[in-house]
Amino acid sequence: MFKAHEQNDGAGPDGARCHAARLSHAHILEENAADAARVPGGTKRREGGLRAQVTAFEAWCARVEIAPDLACDIGSRKWFRGLATMLGLSAAAIALWPDFSAVEAATMVPVEGRMREEFRSQTISPLAFGADVGRHMGASPLVTPLDAVPDRPRIELVSTLAQGDSFQRMLERAGLGAQDIAQVTGLVGQAMPLSEIASGTRFDITLGKRPSPDAPRSLEAIDFRARFDLDLSVARPGVDDPAQPVAGPLALHRHPIAVDATPLRIRGKVGAGLYRSARAAGAPVAAIQAYLKAVDRHLSLDSDIQSGDEFDMIVAYKRSARGERQVGELLYAGVEREGKPRLQLLRWGKDGEMFAAGSLGEARKVPIGQPVAGRVTSNYGMRRHPILGYKRMHAGIDYGASYGTPIHAVADGRVTYAGRHGGHGNYVRLEHSGGLGTGYGHMSRIAVRSGTRVKAGQVIGYVGSTGLSTGPHLHLEAYRNGHTINPAGLKILQRPRIEGKERDAFMARLHALETVAPGAALADMAPDKSEAADTGREIDRLEPEAVG
Repeated sequence: MFKAHEQNDGAGPDGARCHAARLSHAHILEENAADAARVPGGTKRREGGLRAQVTAFEAWCARVEIAPDLACDIGSRKWFRGLATMLGLSAAAIALWPDFSAVEAATMVPVEGRMREEFRSQTISPLAFGADVGRHMGASPLVTPLDAVPDRPRIELVSTLAQGDSFQRMLERAGLGAQDIAQVTGLVGQAMPLSEIASGTRFDITLGKRPSPDAPRSLEAIDFRARFDLDLSVARPGVDDPAQPVAGPLALHRHPIAVDATPLRIRGKVGAGLYRSARAAGAPVAAIQAYLKAVDRHLSLDSDIQSGDEFDMIVAYKRSARGERQVGELLYAGVEREGKPRLQLLRWGKDGEMFAAGSLGEARKVPIGQPVAGRVTSNYGMRRHPILGYKRMHAGIDYGASYGTPIHAVADGRVTYAGRHGGHGNYVRLEHSGGLGTGYGHMSRIAVRSGTRVKAGQVIGYVGSTGLSTGPHLHLEAYRNGHTINPAGLKILQRPRIEGKERDAFMARLHALETVAPGAALADMAPDKSEAADTGREIDRLEPEAVG
């Protein structure tokens, strides 16, 4: 196994070169065997026999060569013998391959929350993982405990009224005593109802010293924005006045804010789409939705409005001297074509309805609306009754809807019947102008009483399946002079509701809104001198400043 080689280690004493001994592995074993033969006793013979056997086996391996180089003599007998050796060793290795099945081991002891936090508190961890457990190191002998901690003479804090919270609970969380809470709620209640304080309102609170160690701090001042045009503050006079050794009782102070209520007018071309054009002009989404809903009752948004028309909307708008702005409801909706108004709608009355200026003094026929949010399942005419099983006249239109869906009156009218009505089940009948009437059947619950007047769109009941019905739906009938007619395409005469002096006031309001310049309400409002002199409250100073 060791091949002979030469190595020049230099010249010997006679000047000749020294050559390394060329020994084979068998020679080395023979030399070792000779050394073992020189060992005295029986051990010499036993070890000599063992070494002879090993030497004979290694000589056989060298002669037979069971693991030859497979890169040489490919296809020979020796090569196939080496291949057999490799395959045998590979099979043995695969047979002895370890198993990857799960090994059973003892489970870890579960650690509860408190125990886990205790372990974490005793470890050295980053602040993000170890400093949030609230544990503290024990005091060393160098720490001297204090007999009493000095109390701050004044605390300034900001508290926010949360959604669903009450004004009293917010004051309790801020640390006010029961007596101060009662005084503050009483004073603020004189200026405005406490229920009208909007959620999210922030209160700038200043608390003074404690009357005694166990008593809550006394209130010095509280400031907040009560309304868009009013700030309220409750303060205790004489707190900062050294001439008054004892502060007086709490007092309410009103701070009005100058507000401009010029409406916001937005105009523009309809273009490819009314909604996108209005959004591009800067109209609020809520105002656009109200505009489309109002116009759709008089004009078809798909066929009656063209790309060359102009939309005109006016919304209620407020701006204060401090820079806040507030968008209100839609006041006016108009459509113009070639510079002439085609439709003018104005919000009027205590109910806030949109009235068309061109039809104030005349009665007109208006198509009835859909009474319920559903789909038509059966039309007017002859059909086979689903329960009785024979053909008979279906004197109405059925609308399929889920149980409990609200049912609306299709037009203004008076309730002439409300109650149980044979196969109609729970039934309501309305009488309209011009000898027309409508009936609503199979209700689960009736929401009106007989003799009352209802308006178009008012809820009069809820979808059910009473009477001769196979499922929840609404059965709508229409009558003319007591006889049933087809409700599809029915138009009801609508009489004018604005007449006389009220009509003059309506037109005066309309002309006033037409004088509003588009975008005039977006200009900055001149600040009030009293507001400019004010240095501002703590709440305002906490607001982040606008950049750019």
